[in-house]
Amino acid sequence: MWYIYYEEYDLNGQVIRLLYDAIIIGRGPAGISCAIYTTRANLKTLVIGKNDSVLLKAGKVENYYGFEEPVSGRQLLEAGEKQALRLGAQIVADEVVGLEKLDHFTVKCVNGEYRGKTVLLAPGAPVAKAPVPGIEAYEGMGVSYCTTCDGFFYRNRKVGVLGYTDYAVHEAMELLAFTRDVTIFTNGRDLSISPAFREQMDAFRINTGKIKGLYGEGGLEGILFEDGTQEALDGLFVAYGSASGVNFAMKMGILMNGKSIAFNERMETNISGLFTAGDCTGVFKQIAVAVGQGALAARGMIEYVRKQGIPEE
Repeated sequence: MWYIYYEEYDLNGQVIRLLYDAIIIGRGPAGISCAIYTTRANLKTLVIGKNDSVLLKAGKVENYYGFEEPVSGRQLLEAGEKQALRLGAQIVADEVVGLEKLDHFTVKCVNGEYRGKTVLLAPGAPVAKAPVPGIEAYEGMGVSYCTTCDGFFYRNRKVGVLGYTDYAVHEAMELLAFTRDVTIFTNGRDLSISPAFREQMDAFRINTGKIKGLYGEGGLEGILFEDGTQEALDGLFVAYGSASGVNFAMKMGILMNGKSIAFNERMETNISGLFTAGDCTGVFKQIAVAVGQGALAARGMIEYVRKQGIPEE
């Protein structure tokens, strides 16, 4: 037989950090479906996500199996979460801002960090790009979406982060390893920063001006603002809104299929133990598809964890 361990201990036998078997990023149908299967398989499961699924805006869903009458998206989501909680899953309302893998996965959130043996990326479809005219022309030529990938190239140079949320502050903090000259550009938006990140704000300059466009010949040279001013800049990192599955993929070197995350028949990415499901896979965006992918991913995660188990003596 096999058993699953949940905790790490120090030399005195005291618990030092909780280690989850499965961490699921995303509280939509794909993530909750996966959690239902992993908890029933006795995997210690944590679901992380803000309660902001696009399904909440669906007033009537009438093409999902088993409902004689239309049901709202909110009702479906709430019923799924109640089912997962009843089975033993934990659900945390938090925003994921980073993901790393060493011996295990570390999921970094606004209000803490969590460690797990496996992770499911199911945060929904990629977020829309920042509404800055002409920004696409400078992608790869001074505009980047990955501080981990490209921060090294801007050592001791002047860089900016385009965003207004905790995600933007997290990315700005990542850049401090390479340069101290970091400005957060909110593009006319008010900052929306949680208390956990407010104490970090002194390390950066803040520019709240509305951006008219970017300028530069052969690469980014700076930002133009609607009030007629401009600011020279060597690099601009986009962290607009919340981090998406694609953002995590870029940072970790996950293979992509166009703008979607690539996966195999087990819903596993090219990184062992990291799975994906739902709209971020680029497959037919339907609840039924997301639920099915979540179930497939769960099966892969269950097999992965059990292979790491320790045989009882």
